[in-house]
Amino acid sequence: MQRPYRGWVPDVMHPYPHSYTASAHAADTGSVTVRSPELPAVQTAPPPQFGGPPGVWSPETLLCASVADCFVLTFRSVARAAGLEWKELECRVEGRLERREGQSLFTRFTTNARLSIASGQDTAKARQLLEQAEHGCLVANSLRAASELTMEVSVAEGAAVASG
Repeated sequence: MQRPYRGWVPDVMHPYPHSYTASAHAADTGSVTVRSPELPAVQTAPPPQFGGPPGVWSPETLLCASVADCFVLTFRSVARAAGLEWKELECRVEGRLERREGQSLFTRFTTNARLSIASGQDTAKARQLLEQAEHGCLVANSLRAASELTMEVSVAEGAAVASG
């Protein structure tokens, strides 16, 4: 059983290099089971664009989710270090898959970030920290595709104060 994440903050980051392990297992038809030690298994299939069933995680959607997740976790870290008080960050990543020179590859990841900050916080600082998170996201930095960030920052009471 997976325990819920309770906002654990590490005291210190482990020294580099880091190593991560995942595996995939499948038969000649059906879903693929993706595993990593001490984590719940995930069922995947090709996306509908490649003839797979709707409503199932695919390698393509997992990759976009990894970029979004890394962006949020990176923002959390830079915001904490900068002392920014924020309420909520919603991040949606759209990956563009194209065919170039006989290969299918992601050519662009567009990250749409909607940040709600505490009243009295500096919206310009919040925007700067969102940009730092984009530049610091190790998953996106590890990919060949171009990346683009759009953002909206609002005060927690709901009034939009900056967008771009």
